[in-house]
Amino acid sequence: MEKGMFPQWVLTDPDIYELELERVFSRTWQLLGHISELPNPGDFVTRWMVDDAILLVRNRQGELKAFLNSCTHRGARLCMSASGNRKAFTCPYHGFTFNLDGQLIGVVSGDQIYGESMVRSEWDLRPLPRLEVYNGLIFGSLDPEAPPLEEYLGHAKWYLDIFLTRSDGGMEVVGAPHRWVAPANWKMVAENFVDPYHAQYAHRSTIEVGITPRDPSRTGTGYNVVCGNGHGIVLIVKEGVPKYQNLPASMWPMFERNLSREQLEVFSKTALILGTIFPNFSFNCPLHRRDGQMYNYLTLRVWRPLGPEKIEVISWCLVDKDAPKEHKEKAYKAYIGAFGASGTLEQDDVEIWSRVVEVSRGRMVRDKQLSYNNLLNYLMGFDNIEPDRSFPGPGIAYPRTYTDHLARGFHEQWLKLMREDRRASGQAERLAAGNGGEDR
Repeated sequence: MEKGMFPQWVLTDPDIYELELERVFSRTWQLLGHISELPNPGDFVTRWMVDDAILLVRNRQGELKAFLNSCTHRGARLCMSASGNRKAFTCPYHGFTFNLDGQLIGVVSGDQIYGESMVRSEWDLRPLPRLEVYNGLIFGSLDPEAPPLEEYLGHAKWYLDIFLTRSDGGMEVVGAPHRWVAPANWKMVAENFVDPYHAQYAHRSTIEVGITPRDPSRTGTGYNVVCGNGHGIVLIVKEGVPKYQNLPASMWPMFERNLSREQLEVFSKTALILGTIFPNFSFNCPLHRRDGQMYNYLTLRVWRPLGPEKIEVISWCLVDKDAPKEHKEKAYKAYIGAFGASGTLEQDDVEIWSRVVEVSRGRMVRDKQLSYNNLLNYLMGFDNIEPDRSFPGPGIAYPRTYTDHLARGFHEQWLKLMREDRRASGQAERLAAGNGGEDR
């Protein structure tokens, strides 16, 4: 990466993938959903953190809880529904029942079978090690020692807040999340959302028919902002962009009350705000045309790995809770046409992703003995684009969106985690302390 090169075979290598599960996904924060999906006690959604099934619930006291979605009796998947409202969860295998706090409250024929020897608290559902909410976004981590969520998000918070906090009521999810499977590597698609360079060609049809605003200069006007920890934010600025992403003027006083002067400066002249929060959470807050008008919405996506060459895409559509009803309806339709499972931009991307993975598993791509070992190129912008020191927001802002600074930051964070073996370092510390014999 110091030379701007990344081995192509890394995308599809099964050994690399297994290492990613241990060193990347078991240590980072991952998006689980949005609080508007669980407004009432008893509401629940089921999600996945790669291969870990998660049951996210709101208990009777209104608190969010997250558990491994697996019965503690024989391990069966406890809840199969994607969402709903329940007073308790009963395992379909042997009928063990758990309340909204994950406590075991019912055992079929328990007195006759287990008697008084059964300590029910030892059978409670296993809680997710870490669960935190940031301005409506729900994150979980498998690592009990993960840094606080706000620390992890770092400079990216400032940009997320532009759409998360601009309205008094925040954002709300419209409809159920879309889910589909795509032939792709998770790193490639996370990188795709900090790569506006591909839009001018891969999404050319949407520009030609007016779904996506045209960039007259075709040079990527706007900013790429490196936010640390592998996170990257893209701000696309176009000539004549409608103020505040063409949201109704009746909402503007609310924006100007809730956002800082610097955030308003960025928000007022930006057509699209998109980015990736490492490792596999991306978002886009764009302007897209519907029925002759441009509408703004927010799409959140999680790229759930199903292997080195396959992902499940989970895509939410959110709108401002305080927006007029008609705007919400039009914005949702604009999302469906662009970024839903059958959206035009979505299909453009999936077609390209499939072409990358199908040629990344071959012998010539990876065989060092043949001196091929194909390398992906991340050199754009490194010789001629310097940071804009006058930019009003945090992070390192480059005054072009056609650069590879964000992709390189993403892969550098990936490489950093992949090189860290906590188990080895922990063993070394124990040995240094003279406890090697006990631990062995």
